[in-house]
Amino acid sequence: MFHVSASTLRRVLWLDAAAGLGMGLSHLALTDWLSGLTGLPVTWLQVAVVVVFGAVALSSWLASRVETPMAGVRVLAVANFAWVAASLWVAFGAGLALTPLGLGWVLLQALFVFVLAELEWAGSRRGARLVAA
Repeated sequence: MFHVSASTLRRVLWLDAAAGLGMGLSHLALTDWLSGLTGLPVTWLQVAVVVVFGAVALSSWLASRVETPMAGVRVLAVANFAWVAASLWVAFGAGLALTPLGLGWVLLQALFVFVLAELEWAGSRRGARLVAA
């Protein structure tokens, strides 16, 4: 079990937002190239952008609050855990012809999102609301 302070949680939320924004923008700008490189279908990459930008919006909003609403952090953490589960399905259950690089990418980003989700969940247990330090 992690102990996550209010300031660390805020940093984790900003990191979540920044990483999601970078991933989403790269998927938008490089969709066809990424599809060829990874074996992920173009449509799946485009749908991922919509989902990720929703998470970016929520994470940014939560990080920017003076008092962080812990229910919102829990929602984000659960959504991130769901993303990890979906990523594992994409890697091992969807029947896609992922390239070795594609499999590595899906698993690496799933691990990163899992760590974010764990930290967010741990931070959300600290109380109903945390005030920025």
